[in-house]
Amino acid sequence: MAFSKSHICQCLSRISTLRRDSPVTITGNRRINGEDFAAGVAALARGLSEELGVGEGDVVAIAALNSDWYLELLLAIAYVGGIAAPLNYRWSFEEARYAMELVGPTVLVVDESCYVWSLELQNYKNTKLQSLTSHVFLGDPSSSLSNYLNMVTTNTIKCLLDGPQAYDYRWSPKGIAMIIFTSGTTGRPKGVAISHTSLIVQSLAKIATVGYGDDDVYLHTAPLCHIGGISTCLAMLMVGACHVFLPKFEARSAVQAIEQYHITSLITVPTMVADLLSTLREERRWTGGESVKKILSGGGGLSNELLKGASHVFPNAKIVSAYGMTEACSSLTFMTNRDPTVQNPRKSLGTIPTIDIDPTPDMKGTLVGKPAPHIELRISVNDNGEDHAGVGRILTRGPHVMTGYWGQIPAEASDSGEGGWLDTGDIGWMDGCGDLWLVGRSKGRIKSGGENVYPEEVEAVLSQHPGVSGIVVIGAPHARLTETIVACVRIKENWRWTTDQNRDPWNEGKEQVLSGKILQSYCKMRNLTGFKIPKIFILWKKPFPLTTIGKLKRDEVKNEASAHLQFIHSHL
Repeated sequence: MAFSKSHICQCLSRISTLRRDSPVTITGNRRINGEDFAAGVAALARGLSEELGVGEGDVVAIAALNSDWYLELLLAIAYVGGIAAPLNYRWSFEEARYAMELVGPTVLVVDESCYVWSLELQNYKNTKLQSLTSHVFLGDPSSSLSNYLNMVTTNTIKCLLDGPQAYDYRWSPKGIAMIIFTSGTTGRPKGVAISHTSLIVQSLAKIATVGYGDDDVYLHTAPLCHIGGISTCLAMLMVGACHVFLPKFEARSAVQAIEQYHITSLITVPTMVADLLSTLREERRWTGGESVKKILSGGGGLSNELLKGASHVFPNAKIVSAYGMTEACSSLTFMTNRDPTVQNPRKSLGTIPTIDIDPTPDMKGTLVGKPAPHIELRISVNDNGEDHAGVGRILTRGPHVMTGYWGQIPAEASDSGEGGWLDTGDIGWMDGCGDLWLVGRSKGRIKSGGENVYPEEVEAVLSQHPGVSGIVVIGAPHARLTETIVACVRIKENWRWTTDQNRDPWNEGKEQVLSGKILQSYCKMRNLTGFKIPKIFILWKKPFPLTTIGKLKRDEVKNEASAHLQFIHSHL
């Protein structure tokens, strides 16, 4: 298969010149200028090739926290035509082992957060990992580990180059740059093969839409094992920005870094925004947020409450939300929620924008914005792939789409239909302005009484009740309806849950009390169609399970709720 000669290391020559005397990376007290960074990538690439034998198509697994060394390694692997496979440092050893068995790495690189994985694999032979021949430590181990570890380090295998660097890159088969693992909300993660071209066109889309430039100081809040963190990092490399690394996101450390380094750009998910706002409420005097000019948010839309809070603490920030997926190399659509540079006061407010349409009851959902410049979208309204105005499966096609799932035969790899269209697994519709509305996940769809119910639509209504702090809607087996709709509810502090079904629901304003009957009445008041209103409500007393990037693990909620309902029924 032919592929474009795009290469993610093509940014190095520009960085080495543009930031010759200024830092391109900052990690703690370590600052590296553009010229030294580019030379370090080239030296490490030569070490990978000559010392470890990494060549075109070889997979290098990485298990580490964010750092400048991590970024240097990602580029060095690509430089020699290798394929980087970042592992999630939050995984258990069993999850990490499964991922490595899937992709068959020749080298495993770890830091102090994951070095025990390497020790486990060195001590016990694994017949499924016979390809793994080298174990490498990222950077320099601490003094407590230096005498304990039996492995080389990335710093010791670097081969210094004589004379100017020619930047002679190599490519892997099919132009694959990385294998990014899906978050695994409904099972074991899959390895998504992402090409150099996909990463570059995604970077260009972010640069054009968000407005990144060489004057940006970018705070790495997202892990480099996730597509959002990697794709935005590469966008910043392409424009020649400065990168500030935290090992991992922690709200207090992020606040300090924003103030210390005068951060101009960062990316978030709703849980990060909530943590930042909670931390800043404790700050009596804090003006660090004035330097922030661009915030890109993914992993689910920001609520009006979070958006207003972010607008307050980052008064000069353009806040853009993105909808996407790993298989599409991150963002498919973008929407500007707030832009303080816009003269129209209504458009500069921290509120979710609306457009002049009146969707039918079955055509509501969440507005997620317009497709990026390189993105082609279509809505397939039935299993025959027919398209017309209406709600249906969201399909996408273009250079951003993955080359396939690693280890699967081509027919299975693309998960796409005729013409190379990738089925996102989401349900939505396009309005007359070219905006995409997200209705829900096809896998989460509830079939109740012959009608399709998407839990996200019901959750969007119930989450607006002032007493609800969290809501997850699921389907439970039902003899007559096939499935009945169940709402798992977390309530806010100072609110009380009651099972008194005789309580007048319209008296909720007089006392902070919630019940299933009150919430059903609220749904009716908000014009939610009758068959979509939950029939059963479960009071949920703990946080809902989330992935490392804040995505809901709906299946875990469903399993626990089903066990709860079975217990209740067995004791009736």
